[in-house]
Amino acid sequence: MSLLAQLSAAITGGGIEVVDLTAPLTPDTPILQLPEPFANTVPFRLEEISRYDERGPRWYWNDIHTGEHTGTHLDAPVHWVSGKDGADVSQVPLKTLVAPAVVLDASGKAAGNPDFLLSIEDIREWEAEHGALPDGGWLLYRTGWDVHASDQERFLNADASGSHTPGVAPECARWLAEETAIAGLGVETVGTDAGQAPGLDPAFPCHELLLGAGKFGLTQLRNLAALPATGTLLVVGPLPIVGGSGSPARVLALVERSA
Repeated sequence: MSLLAQLSAAITGGGIEVVDLTAPLTPDTPILQLPEPFANTVPFRLEEISRYDERGPRWYWNDIHTGEHTGTHLDAPVHWVSGKDGADVSQVPLKTLVAPAVVLDASGKAAGNPDFLLSIEDIREWEAEHGALPDGGWLLYRTGWDVHASDQERFLNADASGSHTPGVAPECARWLAEETAIAGLGVETVGTDAGQAPGLDPAFPCHELLLGAGKFGLTQLRNLAALPATGTLLVVGPLPIVGGSGSPARVLALVERSA
């Protein structure tokens, strides 16, 4: 039996489980809200073209109105000024779109502190237990924030001082960008950076440093709690938008389950 046949048989037989990490796209999907004078993306919206009527008697279809960075989505390097000469979303290497992934669970630390920032030491502790981060793979950073994903107000968790959601400390973002071989970082929050990232140094460190290093971001992931710490194969399906800074994406995890 070929390797692909073995994979297909394992999925069909339940030896490999396919876990959907994607948030559904609806008009209520949370989107980032930047303060004035910055421009914001539009909410997701379907515009009906026809639905079995005089506009098209036997078919139903819609135009889609959405931003590149809506819902579960991929950030390409060109999204940020530090990566402006890098890849757009149509140029993501295929080996990055199908790659190993590990899950670092910091949900316990983030539960009592919505402004929790992942540190290098947190990752070193994880590596001491589970091994090195995957070369060319993804670090999926679990904070438990996906439990708020159906409520935009709670998901963004904003007050007069800005948004309060977990993220990555600047020195840790720099270390991930410069000292590790990961392809990208995946998170459960609205963006790869913490809610208080505008006040960090540098501001928006994950965007500034990881995208500037030619790496990628995944946001608004769900169901990371269903994944093991190691051993996941991630499948990321963005639209190959030529010149695009990012794209909504279907993200699937293939996980081997014991009989």
